[in-house]
Amino acid sequence: MAKKTTKQTKPASRLELIKQIGKERNSAVICYVTGDRENFNTKIGEDVIPIFFRHLELISNRNNIDLFLYTRGGDMVVPIRIVKLLKSYCKKFSVLVPYRSHSAGTLIALGADEIVMTKLGELTPVDPTTEHPFNPQDPVDKRKVIPISVEDITSYLLLAKDKGMVKGNKMAEIFDNLTKHLYPDSKHLHPLALGNVYRAQRMIRILSQRLLSLHMDIEKESSKKTIDKIVNEITSDICIHNYPIYRDEAKALGLPIIMPEAKLGKLLWDLYEKYAEDMELRKQFNPLEILGQENGKNIKYGAAYIESVEAQDTFYYDIRINKIMTPQVPAQLPLPAINVNVAGFSWEKVR
Repeated sequence: MAKKTTKQTKPASRLELIKQIGKERNSAVICYVTGDRENFNTKIGEDVIPIFFRHLELISNRNNIDLFLYTRGGDMVVPIRIVKLLKSYCKKFSVLVPYRSHSAGTLIALGADEIVMTKLGELTPVDPTTEHPFNPQDPVDKRKVIPISVEDITSYLLLAKDKGMVKGNKMAEIFDNLTKHLYPDSKHLHPLALGNVYRAQRMIRILSQRLLSLHMDIEKESSKKTIDKIVNEITSDICIHNYPIYRDEAKALGLPIIMPEAKLGKLLWDLYEKYAEDMELRKQFNPLEILGQENGKNIKYGAAYIESVEAQDTFYYDIRINKIMTPQVPAQLPLPAINVNVAGFSWEKVR
């Protein structure tokens, strides 16, 4: 008796998955995926605003627009620009979180009428890290400054107050220790760098409040209390920047969390997996493997995507890889060294 052969189905493409998610959600779906591959990571930046505008003009006004989002963060002011732009084209704006929507990605989610999170979906606190010309100089690379975390400053002062039992005028001395320049190469903070940290902290609270007020009535006492609770939690109370806020905790905070049915949850995860595969997010960059037997190769690496049914834009790194033969010892064969050079990077319109 002949055995039955099972027909293997071809994995759905990104475009097919986007269409299926849109059908399930009765919405127009736009994907914004930034990469976190080592050495070729990308972040949320203001250069995406005109790209989103192009997609939205092609989509036109809709009742529902969903933003499928994967990111480790980026510019903290860009989220409110993205959210307001998207909301101007729809009655209901939702964020779909298959996995990571960290930092600036969390800010985008704060502005959504709905946040659809899979079991692995993560939001994070939004305490910023500042880079300022007066920050301490990086001892390894003198051209760079050391980023300062807002929460590191706050936690230092709280440590003195809560654990060191420092009170009254002594707190002024503790604060003063942050800014003293005791020797030429002082690692203490310049007063302007410290001022910049405080400005960033105030700004992030304002941004969080304004994003939440886009879909919550700030005039209602109950809504105001919820907004204050969310803002306090994500800007200061949770003091570890990468702390994962899963959907149960996000819902308990008062965020409009939706837990998708199994079919939609699988579609969201399949789409993330497709991006992760195409962007090789889980694979270490290996120039020797890429070259094989060749001495040189130019490649384009897609490190971020904005994609919808109507259009696709990809952020490419233009990478040049070359073998350099370096003789080690006379009478021995030269050993190959690899030179990797990023010749350029830019967004490109794919379709």
